[in-house]
Amino acid sequence: QVQLVESGGGLVQPGGSLRLSCAASGVSFSIYTMGWYRQAPGKQRELVATVTPGGSTNYANSVKGRFTISRDNARNTAYLQMNSLKLEDTAVYYCNARFWGSNDWGQGTQVTVSS
Repeated sequence: QVQLVESGGGLVQPGGSLRLSCAASGVSFSIYTMGWYRQAPGKQRELVATVTPGGSTNYANSVKGRFTISRDNARNTAYLQMNSLKLEDTAVYYCNARFWGSNDWGQGTQVTVSS
């Protein structure tokens, strides 16, 4: 089965930056749409950003202009660069790989924005 492993989460002050990574194995990475989702305590999981095999991206309005999603097909890795972090960005961030009707998820990585 495909395995997705997130890394790069941690504690950061408001206004700071973090870069999340998602390493994929057991998958034809280049044909998958990759995405980042997040879930804060007491809230539903929400889409943060996606990037298609062709490189097209889309972002939630709440992160537009601050976050950048990218992918390196040679390394089977997707990234989420997070700048100008806010308290409300605190959540568990999940990597997602989608191809047609199938979905795979990573275990999640905690991002905490706090002073």
